[in-house]
Amino acid sequence: MDTDAATSALIERAIAALAGRRVAVLTGAGVSTDSGIPDYRGKGAPTRTPMTAQDFIASERARRRYWVGSHLGWRRFAAAEPNAGHRALADLELAGVTTGVITQNVDGLHVRAGSRRVVELHGTMRRVGCLQCGQVFDRRDLAARVEADNPWLSAADGDLPLGPDGDVAAEVADEFRIPACSVCGGVLKPDVVFFGEFIPAEKFREAEQLVRASDALLVAGSSLVVNSGIRLVERARRRRLPVVIVNRGETRVDARATVKVDAGTSEVLAALATALPALR
Repeated sequence: MDTDAATSALIERAIAALAGRRVAVLTGAGVSTDSGIPDYRGKGAPTRTPMTAQDFIASERARRRYWVGSHLGWRRFAAAEPNAGHRALADLELAGVTTGVITQNVDGLHVRAGSRRVVELHGTMRRVGCLQCGQVFDRRDLAARVEADNPWLSAADGDLPLGPDGDVAAEVADEFRIPACSVCGGVLKPDVVFFGEFIPAEKFREAEQLVRASDALLVAGSSLVVNSGIRLVERARRRRLPVVIVNRGETRVDARATVKVDAGTSEVLAALATALPALR
């Protein structure tokens, strides 16, 4: 691993803080940037106007805009592969170092990398549900339906920039046929927490339980702007657990962390995966 002396020293401090402990992991968008999925708030990230739950439910035009962009982006989003950071976390779980991963990401890359206990706080793009009857569909099956109903989409992708939710900025196409529930004809929505929605209480309790069963908390690739992440960090701090943060750029709790490593998550997580199993 090619790092400067100061960063290497911080990584050694992080290893010392986590050594011999059961570690809960909280990840954000920064973990997936090396897989080609940009984050929300990283340096140079474009200003975004994400779809809100209220707009999605209330407006057919808003749903059309969402589905056009979401489908075009999802084709590339679904093709993204787990990177070294995802694989390192899967290895740490297999070695008994980590108790599991709590992720703010909806890309499913932790699961694909082999992590077995994954709490997806904000849901997953792998599933789509009907808001009327509750039927759940695999996103791949729905994508096939969308392309069959809108064959012109296959030529519309081009080089449109991919967003962290697997969407792209696309103009509304009036001829786009919005997918509907094949059971009841109701409104379909990806199984993700939109802006304006709350994380399901049972999902947050699952995340809390994972932290409660651990002796330390590792935060990777999150600026900790979202309140759910802050709350989990505070749960750890109240128990006086070591909190290690790995993130490029500032987070809201840098001053309260045991160790903050300002570096790429792939490299640092790989270094932790090399060192920590031998220190159990």
